[in-house]
Amino acid sequence: MRETKKTGGELIVEALKANGVRRVACVPGESYLAVLDALHDTDIEVLVCRQEGGAAMMADAWGRLTGEPGICMVTRGPGATNASAGLHVAMQDSIPMILFIGQVQRDAREREAFQEVEFRRAFTEFAKWVGEIDDARRIPEFVTRAFAVATSGRPGPVVLTLPEDMLRDEVEAPDARPFTPVESHPGPAPVKAFEELLAKAERPLVILGGTRWTEKAVADFQSFASRYKLPVGCSFRRQMLFDHTHPNYAGDVGIGINPALAKEVREADLIVLLGGRFSEMPSSGYTLMDIPYPKQKLVHVYPDPDELGRVYRPDLAIAAAPADFVAALAGLSPVGEPVWAARTEAMHAAYLAWSTPPATGPGSVQMGPIMEWLEANTAADAIFTNGAGNYATWVHRFHRFRRFATQAAPASGSMGYGLPAAVAAKQLFPDREVICFAGDGCFMMHGQEFATAIRYNLPIITVVVNNGIYGTIRMHQEREYPGRVSATGLTNPDFAQLARAYGGYGETVEKTEDFAGAFKRARASGKPAIIEIKLDPEAITPTRTLSQIRDKA
Repeated sequence: MRETKKTGGELIVEALKANGVRRVACVPGESYLAVLDALHDTDIEVLVCRQEGGAAMMADAWGRLTGEPGICMVTRGPGATNASAGLHVAMQDSIPMILFIGQVQRDAREREAFQEVEFRRAFTEFAKWVGEIDDARRIPEFVTRAFAVATSGRPGPVVLTLPEDMLRDEVEAPDARPFTPVESHPGPAPVKAFEELLAKAERPLVILGGTRWTEKAVADFQSFASRYKLPVGCSFRRQMLFDHTHPNYAGDVGIGINPALAKEVREADLIVLLGGRFSEMPSSGYTLMDIPYPKQKLVHVYPDPDELGRVYRPDLAIAAAPADFVAALAGLSPVGEPVWAARTEAMHAAYLAWSTPPATGPGSVQMGPIMEWLEANTAADAIFTNGAGNYATWVHRFHRFRRFATQAAPASGSMGYGLPAAVAAKQLFPDREVICFAGDGCFMMHGQEFATAIRYNLPIITVVVNNGIYGTIRMHQEREYPGRVSATGLTNPDFAQLARAYGGYGETVEKTEDFAGAFKRARASGKPAIIEIKLDPEAITPTRTLSQIRDKA
């Protein structure tokens, strides 16, 4: 036990330091002033954000790119409910994150005090665990548990609420210690069973997904796939898990899947789901595998045993994190040439054709040549971020991810994610280029975090694809209610001028040939930048226009 009493705020910060926290995203509030005061005397970097949803999405991005829990602090009531947008992303995407919420004082509880919310009831669906620290002496216990829960099994967010008066209490408490990571090593029996199933297969396919991957695990699995000449796909918005230029890469299994790849999934005789849940988006609305009994033999490797068999009944269930399972494959090698080698080559060729962007389209700006230019002029370690919308198709289909930790995008489909994620990524990796793609609707969800990039001198480049509509919803509207446009039009600011107003760099692109120069100038400026692309709303997808969708309907 310590001899000197400390405040609850000081104990929170000491627990964060003990667990290796280097950065916190926050919007300040009077409910946790004691924590902010304690942060003043540490080397923990505090990013002051402009809206709690953006702050929570920054914490999610840190967790997504590092595997360590991202930390976010917000105040009670509206601060916390704003943050719930990022909390939902972390929950659906299995990202380790801890959200600290300043709470009303203890003697005012259950009176509907100022900005009071009972988060242990309200946030149950948004987090793995929601706890409240009523006694400052228990802070080391609660914070250590929070780190363990956020990172173990299926990772996810944890919420800890901090009553304002508790943070001012001076108490004696044990020195905080770092949490103990929980690893899961598959035994020799399931690894042997996996090897036997693979040996009997003729049309196998591996689909990588989920979290709890490491750079080494990604590289080691790529070596394993090379030895076996296995075709490998990546689940929706998990494309950074396999080098797209590798001859074994078959494509992404997500929204708008390559029909040739969808056919291969359905006709495979062995599917290996490694790390992911194969939820609604990667499974094309649960159509690629039957529920609960897939026609394909199924090996499901997942770190949470409660997930195994919950939706799909596997022939072989292995409760292990991806990194642990991949480590167990190190000694495996095929006997002779795999019978599926030619199929793997054909699947990669189909991917290359599918991921080659079209050269033409409606309007004076063509996104295909722009994507071609970006592919030729960005480094393999450049980080791409985005939120949700039809514009994201240009990144997910036509950008060829090469390395681990180069993608931050919400599998949950949350708009507004790309910009705060880019700010977080640049703060985490200041020497790497960070490119955010956003639609005009998506950007305006959390575009105010551009001010955060300015404040901390984080020179991200944001490409705003402006077509003046909520594009995805308009596409669905034309398909389901052709010609009856309702609630999907937008009025936007001049995004390039907006960037300059913040103190950043801005340009507008209205012709395809102007993009390269604009991007080079944005890069050379050394400032946070916005490149606004004026895209014809008819260019709603790479292959079909709005009019074509309407006419078909």
